[in-house]
Order: sequence, then C-alpha cells, then structure tokens
Amino acid sequence: MSRKVSRRTTLRLLTGAAAVAASTTGPLPARAAAPATGDGHVDDLLARLTLDEKLTFLHGAKDPASLGQAGWIPGVPRLGIPPLRLADGPAGVRVRARATALPAPVMLASAFDPALAREYGRVIGHEGRALGQDVLLSPMVNLIRTPYAGRNFETFSEDPLLTADLVAEEIRGIQDEGLIATVKHFALNNQEKDRTSVDVRIGEQALHETELRGFEAAVAAGTGAVMGAYNKVDGRHACENRDLLTGILRDLWGFDGWVMSDWDATHSTVPSLTAGLDMEMPAGRWFGDPLRRAVRDGTLAEDVVDRSVRRVLTVMGRFGLLDGTAPARPATRDRDAGARLAHRVAVAGATLLRNEHDTLPLTGPAARSLAVIGPTASVPFAAGGGSAHVVPDRAAAPLDAITARAGEGATVTHALGEDLYGKPLPVRGASFEGQRVRPGKTYTYEGTFTADGPDEWTFVVHYNGTRPKVHVDGTELFALQDREAELFAGFGLVSTAPDGLKVRRRTLALTAGRHTLRVTAEGGAQGQLFRLRRITTATRAADVAAAVRAARAAHSVVLFAYEDAAEGRDRTTLALPGHQEALIDAVTAANPRTTVVLNTSSAVTMPWLDRTGAVLQMYYPGQEGAAATADVLFGDADPGGRLTQTFPVSDTRHPTAGDPRRYPGTGGVQEYSEGVRTGYRWYDAEGVEPLFPFGHGLSYTSFAYTGLVVTPARGGGLTARFTVRNTGRRTGVTVAQLYAGPSPDLTLDQPDRVLAGYRRIELRPGQVRHVSVPIAARTLSCWDPERHAWVLGTGTRTVRLGASSRDLRLTARAEVLPR
Repeated sequence: MSRKVSRRTTLRLLTGAAAVAASTTGPLPARAAAPATGDGHVDDLLARLTLDEKLTFLHGAKDPASLGQAGWIPGVPRLGIPPLRLADGPAGVRVRARATALPAPVMLASAFDPALAREYGRVIGHEGRALGQDVLLSPMVNLIRTPYAGRNFETFSEDPLLTADLVAEEIRGIQDEGLIATVKHFALNNQEKDRTSVDVRIGEQALHETELRGFEAAVAAGTGAVMGAYNKVDGRHACENRDLLTGILRDLWGFDGWVMSDWDATHSTVPSLTAGLDMEMPAGRWFGDPLRRAVRDGTLAEDVVDRSVRRVLTVMGRFGLLDGTAPARPATRDRDAGARLAHRVAVAGATLLRNEHDTLPLTGPAARSLAVIGPTASVPFAAGGGSAHVVPDRAAAPLDAITARAGEGATVTHALGEDLYGKPLPVRGASFEGQRVRPGKTYTYEGTFTADGPDEWTFVVHYNGTRPKVHVDGTELFALQDREAELFAGFGLVSTAPDGLKVRRRTLALTAGRHTLRVTAEGGAQGQLFRLRRITTATRAADVAAAVRAARAAHSVVLFAYEDAAEGRDRTTLALPGHQEALIDAVTAANPRTTVVLNTSSAVTMPWLDRTGAVLQMYYPGQEGAAATADVLFGDADPGGRLTQTFPVSDTRHPTAGDPRRYPGTGGVQEYSEGVRTGYRWYDAEGVEPLFPFGHGLSYTSFAYTGLVVTPARGGGLTARFTVRNTGRRTGVTVAQLYAGPSPDLTLDQPDRVLAGYRRIELRPGQVRHVSVPIAARTLSCWDPERHAWVLGTGTRTVRLGASSRDLRLTARAEVLPR
C-alpha cells in the first residue's frame, strides 16, 4: 500500500554515491551525442582570451545591429568567435521581422504526439537560423500547477511524463536545425504572481517526480542551455541555488551546457557564479564590473570564470560556431512549410470537450445557416501576450474562414455580442475618434460629459507612443503600471486594437449627471494618435440583443469566447472575462444549437455548459487557427486534441484552491503541499469530480478498446498490448492512455495512478490496429528522499487503459520484476 509522507524534505546536494545510485535505477535515455569541436580548440581559445574578453561571454550586452531579439553576446572578433543572438520562441521566433506564429505549446501538447513536437521544433529551428538567431529561449517546461498561471499556454501539461516526452522531441527538432535550445525556467516557476520573489518549498520526492522530470528529459535530449528561474527555492534564488544548478543539473544529470539567468533574475556575483550560474542576462549588473573586481582583488579565482566561459564555448563548438563547420544559415524562411505545420498542429490539438445531439460537425442545414458571434470571431486571435508573441506573416479572422468554407448559397451572419473597443465618447466640443497630436506638441482637453443615470462605464483608450493621461472627476484612469506589467501588457488580443493601436481599459461606477474630463496627450518625437471611447450598460445590452436576434434567425450558432493571457500576470478567476457568460446565456437560450469555441490559455469554468450544443477548445491556435477551426467545425478534420490539464468545476475545487499557502503563497513563501499529487492525481486522491478530466477529448467517430494484456519487460518495465477498432462511420483520432497504479512493495508516497504510456491513433471506419506501448522503468519508479535515488516499484502493478484519466475501460495486472 502507498502511504502519505507529511514530513517535508528539502533539496540536497546530489554528488558522489548518491548520484551514482540515482543513475542506476531507471534513468532517462542517455543524452544525445553531439558533434565534437575538440576540447583542445576550446582550451586554446580560453588561453588566449583576456579577462575582459572572458567576461563578455558571461553577461548580455546591447546589440548595435539588433534584429529585435531578446539578448546578445558580442563574441571576440580577433579570435574568430562570433556573437550570439538570443531570441524568444515558445510559439515561433520573436524578433522584429515577421515569423510563423505557431499554435501555443499547450495546443501542441494536446496532440499527444512527440513526433509532431519534433517537427514543431524543426520549424522554429529553421526560422530562427534564417532570421539570424543562434540561441532560442525555449521551450518552457514548467508543469501546469495552478490554472491561474498566466503562462500556462506557453508550456505543455500538468503531467510529468507527457511533458518530458514532448520537450525532449521539441529540443531535438530545434537543434536538428543548428539552433541552440534553452529549456526554461529551472525550476518551479509555475506562476507569474510574485514570480520574482516567491520562495517555493517542496519535498525532494515531489520535486524529482513532478517538476524536474521535464528538465531531466531536456538534458538527456542534449539541450545546449538552461535558463534559471526568477523565484526562490528553499530560501535561495534559483539562479544562485547550488543544489539545483550544480547538485542536480550537473552532478546528477551530467549537463554540460551553460546556465543563463532569466532576464534580471541574477541577484549576486560570487554566490551566483560559484553556485553554477554561467551567464547573466540581459546585461552585466553583477557579472560585469563587479565580477572583474572580484577576480582582480582575489575574492574569486579566475578559474571559476574560465569554467563558465568554457561551458559557453563548448556548446558553440558543438554547433560548429567556432570553426566554421556550422551549416550555412538558410537564405530565407520557408513560409509555406511553416504555415502547413501551424495548420497541422492546430487541427491535431483542437479539443472537442462537448458535443450533444451531433451539434458538430456542421453539415446540412447547420452548415447553410449560421450565426457567428463574438468579438474574437472577426479579428485574428493567433497568440498570447508577452515573450511568446510573434508577428505572423498572415492571420485570418475565423469569420472569414467560416464564411469561405460555408460557400455560396449559405447564409453566415455576424454579431459582435460584446464590444472590446468601445463606442465614441460623447463630450462637448471635441471628438476623440482618431485625435492626432503633431510631433513635439501637447494636446489638452478639459470639459464635461453626462451620464443619464447611475451606471457602470468602461473607458477605453487606444493609442500609440506615450499613453495619454485621462482624468475623470480628478481620477487618473490609465496610470502607468510597474515595469514588468508595462513590458508585457501590449501584446495580447484585448490589449491591441484591430489597427494596431495599444488599448487600455478602466471601469468606473458613475452617478447620474455631469462629470469632468481632462485629457493630455504628448506628441513626442513621432507624433501621437489616440482614441477615447466608452462602453456602458446600454451599449452592452444593445450588443447582446443584436447577438440574440442573429442566433434566432440562424439554424446554428458558433460563438467565439476568449481569455487574453500574457507573461507577467496571473488570472484572478477561472471565469471568462468581461460579460461573456451573460452573452453565452442569452445566445444559448435563443438557440440551443450553439457551439462555443474557446480561445483561452488554460482551464475556464463553464456554468453555461449544459445549455450548449458543443464546446471546442482551440487555445491560441497560431496564424492558421482560423482555417483549422473551420476545418474542425465542418468536419473536414477530426478534432485530434486531448486535455493536458484538468478543468475544474469552479474556482474553489482545484489543487491550489482554498489554501493561500499553496497559491499564491503567504509571507512570501509558497508550499507545494500537494506533493506528488499534481493535476489529475490530486482530483483522484481527494475524490473531486472535475469539469473535464485530464486526457479528455471527443471525436466525430467512436472507438472500442479490447484485449489489454500487460507483460514484464527487460530492465524493470512493462509492455502493454491491446486492440483498437474504429466502430463509427468516419475517419477519426483516439488517444489511448495507460495509467499505472502504485507498487505494493514501496512504502514511499504514491499517487492512486499515473499516466504510464499513451498512443495517438488515427483509424478509418472499421479499421483495427494492434498496439504495443512500452511502460518505462522510470515511470514505475519513485524517488526515495532518504537514498536520494530512484527506486523501482516492484510487485504486482495494476494498469488501466482508457480515453482519459476518468474514462478507464480495461484493466490488467503484471509483475514488475527487479532489475
């Protein structure tokens, strides 16, 4: 039987015998061998570098010929060492130039297809090199721990095995093309709220069995670099945490690349460098002059600097950047190949959550009479905000793709439903619809406006350049936020108007009568364009009424709902933002044949679910998302995605709810007291019914699983064999999932079941496939915090097969034999 361990264990430095013990009980596959440059060449370069030149490898600098990338290392021209350009890239290469905007990584993960992850990486790798980049700041591998986290769309899953499989293949794809991958954020950067200060406390067993597994897989895949996280771990900043950067990363896993900090995540000079941080980004506050002084005054031996420089040079050599053997950069991006891959991923990751009464696919009358509703139906919604934002070559609006697919003779109408950008503000003596301010000039307006009765007004400002100052009754509406919030606030859909102007909103409760308004806008060097608008109860009601009329007049409805996430902030609720829930209620009451398409970053609550015909989760689907959405809606493609995170019923029924010590932390400290029970494992342990379970997703056809047999395999693993049949009338996709129960021979804490293997399968009607899925010894092992090692869970293990973590249809048992 498994037992719970309430005692908290801390990180321990893993060296010597402990590291050897850990490596003998089911390690991940060995790190892929990389082309060798020759240590002698690196030694020769290192001997010829001056101290000042060495330091240029250990911190970022300003690129005089920047391509719009995130960071730059200047290189040493006199020795033929080229510069390094570092670009963001979770969903495409983020530089000044246009690039393929791929679906968000969470959508890639929803395909449960490691081979597709490798292709995804190859597209990014090819484009990164074509765009003049050398290092990609991606992939992000932190687990989805809380549904509120603002970057859940940038990462993969709540499950360690799925995450490890996908990150390893994406890294291989990136580096196949000669671009150096940087796995991030090491470690436990599972939220944006207080991310620069929160101190995470986690038991050693939980750390290794959950969060670290993806990073270990990245090292095994040969990642060139690792990015340290902002947060603290057990009282020390991750970027100066020796247990993480040396004890685990290097001594236990054998990582031989370099570790860089997240941007401004370095907090010291000597402690950080000696702990294992090699590079401070984006500048040299700590690793510039302070490091030079520390070496010259004898505080730090120059050998420590040499060690970090050697790591950077060794990776550069591995990729052929020191001796001219690197493959030539592609002359241009392959835009068509990028677009094709973006479309494939969006279809493969499209996840059908609900489909009552064959609401989907749209065929017959449903395809000929459609109302398309929602503000995000008429504008492209390709990506989330922050460092994942990519400016695509093209991106169509879903409404256009649906209209084109419906074809001639079909009636497709559109209703806004909810206004994101506002109506003109009625003021005396001025119009703020495209107010222009000339360069070097200042525009000022002082006047009044009238509210007919007590009301809630949302003021909306659209602008370029410096944000205008707007005061209502003496209150400044759009005051500048903190630096990080300002940095990432302008990249999402809701934060940008269709014509590219930045957008900010502020809601006020107004009394009836006259109110004062003062507007000041600075033209700056380039001039200024701004609009000032408002949304009121009356305008909202009019938009909903128009949507209801359109819904009643159509046979079927496709309603697009959104949630605009970005780096630098977490969500405060799992409900859809704005007044979307009221819109869905009104439209589904008028027409129950309504499909809700979700362009959201993570889980959302759905009090309106039972009134819908279908719900299709499309996340942030990339530049080809409109076409992919239309393909799935009309049945040209089967929805191939499955949830990689559990969707809770409410804000109060999920693993980090109800206890601020778990999230967001109290007194600056956060406790991962759920231990090894992350994600669906918590729901199983607590007996909590989710809205949709991990692994859930529907098809337009049906499948039968039969004949599950599980047998011991060499090396302490298992092999599961079973048969899958397409029992429907359409070609479709299923994701067969295997879950392993606990070992009776271990007294360590164990979940009720864990994902142990899976297989994505596409079958024609009536087609049968015999499937064999290996279950690795590592998946059947637990981390023993007393031995600091992996221990195989021997004995009779129960394995269940099904279509989600809660839809388990077959059971088998097999003996796990000692190695």
